[in-house]
Amino acid sequence: MSNFLNLNNRDFWRGAVVAILAAVVGYLQTSLVSGSLPTADEWWGISKLAGSAALSYLLKNLFTNSSGEMFRKEG
Repeated sequence: MSNFLNLNNRDFWRGAVVAILAAVVGYLQTSLVSGSLPTADEWWGISKLAGSAALSYLLKNLFTNSSGEMFRKEG
């Protein structure tokens, strides 16, 4: 884990994995509900979901110290 208020490459790679998984889940959910492939508008929604998931993950890591404690500086 990175230090409090810092991000490292591992954080960005894990954020990318979270984004990809969010997009896959969004795609599957849209396809299963509608019974067809997502439309262009639905892809836009799926990509916003993926971006939100990645940003949330990075913000969580930004405010977490290397011990996994949120909103606490390094001990």
